[in-house]
Amino acid sequence: MSAAAIDLLQREIANPDTQWSLGTFGAIAEFSRDHDEPVRLVQSAEAVSAVTARGGIVLKPHAAIRAFASEGITKTGWNQRVALCLPAHDCAMNQRVALTEIGPDHQAPREEDRDSVLFDLGFSALQADFCVRIGDRNLARRLRDHVGRAVFEPGNPAMGMILAANPHRVFISRLGRIEVYQPIPPPSGKSPEGPHTHVLPRLLKSGRTHPATEPVPQGWIPCAHLHPPHPARNGLGEARPFDATYHHAFQRMMAACGDPAALATKRRVVDAVLAGEPPTAVASDRHGRIGIRIALRQMKSQGHASSALGAWLASFDSANSDESDDEAAPHQNG
Repeated sequence: MSAAAIDLLQREIANPDTQWSLGTFGAIAEFSRDHDEPVRLVQSAEAVSAVTARGGIVLKPHAAIRAFASEGITKTGWNQRVALCLPAHDCAMNQRVALTEIGPDHQAPREEDRDSVLFDLGFSALQADFCVRIGDRNLARRLRDHVGRAVFEPGNPAMGMILAANPHRVFISRLGRIEVYQPIPPPSGKSPEGPHTHVLPRLLKSGRTHPATEPVPQGWIPCAHLHPPHPARNGLGEARPFDATYHHAFQRMMAACGDPAALATKRRVVDAVLAGEPPTAVASDRHGRIGIRIALRQMKSQGHASSALGAWLASFDSANSDESDDEAAPHQNG
């Protein structure tokens, strides 16, 4: 693992404005914390972690890890993320297809959780295992009666038992884990602020490892993500005055570990608009078109106003544009 990647993890785990996620397309755990929230932090070359009363994250750097920064379009803005990737041949987890008892969770970051029992929910994803941690012996005994069955199988009561009990959710990849201690919201309820999980069976069935709108390099699989503070949205996704410091910080991440072609496209757009040039196609592929729209939205958010920008927005970011990753990724910060 490069010194730059270690520095990135150590720096961002200490930043309460950085959010984290781990999972796959259709099932994801998210970790965040408040500025004034008590936290136990670890920053070393062997592991970084942050644990609060609401949840925790532990990442153990892998020798083959690659950080890849990218931006995505949303309905009204854009989001940003750094995918922590492993080569496809290094990322595979257990890919269990049915409820499976794993045993005591000896790797739990909190000592009081290490005697509780992990059950894999059997979502069969490539790069992550999706578990619940059961401290109630009676519930563990009842779940054992349904080990070997798919949790979404018609007539299987296991998922109902789990939802009623609100156990810890523990999502694990080759890079580490995110744990959520907060209650599971009801189907009609809103996810709580702070650590929480999303499980969307319809998307899980696709077998994708990540949204098609996320331009991860071929042969690499995202095994966790970090989401640095967004310049135009707070951690809850609410609009705020544009913060140029956050914007420039992420653009530096893009320059350090993003796609050079994406950055070049954005620079060509910005230069053209500033020069007052009329709209012209500077990219033909899907990710290139998204990059054009993001560059224009970022200029608008920064307060840039000109007839050239208006013309470019009308040409490339009209109301009927539909290349958005809102559905694909539950975590949105833009």
